[in-house]
Amino acid sequence: MNRTDRMYAIVEELRAVSPRPRSASWLADRFEVSRRTIERDISALQQTGVPVWAEPGRTGGYCLDRARTLPPVNFSPDEAVAVAVALGGMAGTPFATAGSTALRKILAAMRDDDATAAHDLAGRVHLLGVPPEVPPVPAVLAHAISARRVLRLRYTDRAGTGTTRDVEPLGYVGSSTGWYLLAWCRLRDGIRAFRLDRIDGVTATSERAPRRVVQPEDVQVPEGDLRTLTLLG
Repeated sequence: MNRTDRMYAIVEELRAVSPRPRSASWLADRFEVSRRTIERDISALQQTGVPVWAEPGRTGGYCLDRARTLPPVNFSPDEAVAVAVALGGMAGTPFATAGSTALRKILAAMRDDDATAAHDLAGRVHLLGVPPEVPPVPAVLAHAISARRVLRLRYTDRAGTGTTRDVEPLGYVGSSTGWYLLAWCRLRDGIRAFRLDRIDGVTATSERAPRRVVQPEDVQVPEGDLRTLTLLG
């Protein structure tokens, strides 16, 4: 069994017994490799975002959060490359890191021959133009919506005026010229859109943001009609 197939099998073994743990020694015997090899495989899975953790103690071992994983999903080489092309435009957005993690998971879940074919196909796709260098979006900002924590922003507006303000994150707006954090601004007492590349600093406070309803007419970004993202094609 090659390493990719073994890592795949480890995840399925942990999924089958979840929430009970499997020890590194048990997994090493099951897959006929050394305990050190199992530990390296588990570390690699964790780095790709698979929710595996170690449970200490005499009866401990490795556990998998079944609620946060899916059974194997088969992607074709064309589908994997399509995802890679779509993710190529994610730089400078709140989802760039998550997109890279998702692509690694897709490739790790593919059969070796399909993954090889996907890499071969990707090598025959050529893109014109070099995307501009943009700073990565801070992790605390990228997690703002799901975390629902009040954020403290240092922000520079279009006129070059800098302010520090507390905001309640509500969502994101993506446009042809950039991405915005949509938030209730306590300084202005209303909904505002903050361009991500004008946010000079951000920290999360311990305060939980209240739920607010946003209507399309509340979004003040002067660039065409607003369309809400859906996960259906």
